[in-house]
Amino acid sequence: MWQMSIQNRSICYLRSNEQCGLDKWQTNLCTCYATAAKQGILCADGKPVSLPPLESQPHSPRYMVSSQQERESLEVRMREVEEENRVLRKQLSLAQSRSPLHHRGNHSKTFSMEEGTGDSESLRAGIVAGNSSECGQQPAVEKCETIHVAIVCAGYNASRDVVTLVKSVLFHRRNPLHFHLIADAIAKQILATLFQTWMVPAVRIDFYDADELKSEVSWIPNKHYSGIYGLMKLVLTKTLPSNLERVIVLDTDITFATDIAELWAVFHKFKGVILLLLDKLRKMKWEQMWRLTAERELMSMLSTSLADQDIFNAVIKQNPFLVYQLPCFWNVQLSDHTRSEQCYRDVSDLKVIHWNSPKKLRVKNKHVEFFRNLYLTFLEYDGNLLRRELFGCPSEADVNSENLQKQLSELDEDDLCYEFRRERFTVHRTHLYFLHYEYEPASDNTDVTLVAQLSMDRLQMLEAICKHWEGPISLALYLSDAEAQQFLRYAQGSEVLMSRHNVGYHIVYKEGQFYPVNLLRNVAMKHISTPYMFLSDIDFLPMYGLYEYLRKSVIQLDLANTKKALIVPAFETLRYRLSFPKSKAELLSMLDMGTLFTFRYHVWTKGHAPTNFAKWRTATTPYRVEWEADFEPYVVVRKDCPEYDRRFVGFGWNKVAHIMELDAQEYEFTVLPNAYMIHMPHAPSFDITKFRSNKQYRICLKTLKEEFQQDMSRHYGFAALKYLTAENNS
Repeated sequence: MWQMSIQNRSICYLRSNEQCGLDKWQTNLCTCYATAAKQGILCADGKPVSLPPLESQPHSPRYMVSSQQERESLEVRMREVEEENRVLRKQLSLAQSRSPLHHRGNHSKTFSMEEGTGDSESLRAGIVAGNSSECGQQPAVEKCETIHVAIVCAGYNASRDVVTLVKSVLFHRRNPLHFHLIADAIAKQILATLFQTWMVPAVRIDFYDADELKSEVSWIPNKHYSGIYGLMKLVLTKTLPSNLERVIVLDTDITFATDIAELWAVFHKFKGVILLLLDKLRKMKWEQMWRLTAERELMSMLSTSLADQDIFNAVIKQNPFLVYQLPCFWNVQLSDHTRSEQCYRDVSDLKVIHWNSPKKLRVKNKHVEFFRNLYLTFLEYDGNLLRRELFGCPSEADVNSENLQKQLSELDEDDLCYEFRRERFTVHRTHLYFLHYEYEPASDNTDVTLVAQLSMDRLQMLEAICKHWEGPISLALYLSDAEAQQFLRYAQGSEVLMSRHNVGYHIVYKEGQFYPVNLLRNVAMKHISTPYMFLSDIDFLPMYGLYEYLRKSVIQLDLANTKKALIVPAFETLRYRLSFPKSKAELLSMLDMGTLFTFRYHVWTKGHAPTNFAKWRTATTPYRVEWEADFEPYVVVRKDCPEYDRRFVGFGWNKVAHIMELDAQEYEFTVLPNAYMIHMPHAPSFDITKFRSNKQYRICLKTLKEEFQQDMSRHYGFAALKYLTAENNS
């Protein structure tokens, strides 16, 4: 994490003393940092070195002044700038001597924390100047002052890290926050949905397209694992709004242990002293400064190994007066080459923990267990608890929040089915693509995605489904924050799951007392990239080869141009260990022997009876069946089919209502003669147990069914009357 102050496109970088390694010039630079608070300016190698601003910037990293006249002009300009810097330092020194801060002195110690230049994130990780307790006493931030935070985030893994960082900030904060997220398309999709569904009061999010910034830094050779996105912070002054004066820039791998307002308060120290420096920075043109410095350095180093840090280091070496110091408890770095224990005397001193080791949590520090537990606390912390209001601070009008409050206010809290009705409007925090996803649909427009939903107690089905279905899968998982981390560890430890990049895992976080089964289905349906989807359940294993069979059926039955729902006949076994049938003939044999049954034959025959299993046994071509009351087959449909009705939660009528709506929209139900799926046994779910044991649950489900049928009649008119008649006769 590093910090900067922007005013009229100018920037003041806060440089970490911990970044100084054992390199000679860096050690000298660290020594200079220790005197900065007294002198009001920093030095490099014991003397001021400043970079001249140029009115035009070279276009090639190999750019050199080619003419004698240009060299002479550059030398003259260098002398002019050095003289200007000398005057500026004198002004800063006088201003510092008049400041009350000067009389306190600076009792900090200086530490060399890294070998070489350290980790690539280290420059951004904070300003480090030792452990003076006085340094932590910052001017207070106004109660409702908005704190601006910028984060560069690209890809699936970084998006997960951002959530933990944001949790730690939200947990301690007392001020409104405005996050500026420089994100690629993947991170934007994930984080936009997350924050939209998180609905945290007094938090604003703005996105900036990182891909549009690539051309600004792509010319810089870079070997760092972060790739081109590791250079994006160089262009923040150009990227962020011109009227934004101050911003805290954070890496994704840090954890806050204090209110971020304490860091924001550091900006108040700049008044009266730094204003002159900002004015100077505007004249010196930061954009040209870093580009020219980068080009000079790349002539010798050829490529950056630490991304933007190499360039920041070089700029600071040339222009040390750009730097302001912070105590290193703002950047307790946990990597193998740091002396992080020297940054604090007590855990109460800690402000920011920076996991900047490639090994992350497996680092050497005598207090690492404490740090790890703090990190894990936020990793598994219930994000719903962070939706707290900032009392006394006016919030910006949020249309979604206002609509939600209006809908909830219209419900009768005395209604015995109030909790059922309320669930329909509950906004569940949603993290899309929790793991890496990479899939391009087949170019022939026949591709099919398997769609399902699950909770923690069904994780064991994932590997088996992946072995049976080689095509893309979209899964919605209903988990708590802690369970999401358990799932992550489970998936990362599975060779089967890690070998599959065409499975989209979408976390819908737990809230309320019901399992929102149809919301989960809708989330999984919404985030598919194929033209067709197979609407399944997690307890079913599709037959081997079903993926390719469905793609052929899509063409054969002209699904692209007709409203059809292709039925995959469902069977079940009561055996936990099953020799899965490899053909229809083998399945029929197992049916005859009693090893398999048609699905729910013993308890709910009506659910799949219209499939007409007797006809299916001998069918060789697809055949059409008619809708009947309580029909709930598993179907293949186009991705533009209706969503599931959210009023149905837990157990009962969740699929029945969807099939009824397909029929109302005149979908034709067609049974596939050579397709099948088998339900695997499991313990009864908590929801079906509630249905069976709770009379009020059953009463409310009946009420919701009646209201759904009434809504169908209003929406589809006379044609929907058959659903009321069929229900009365069933």
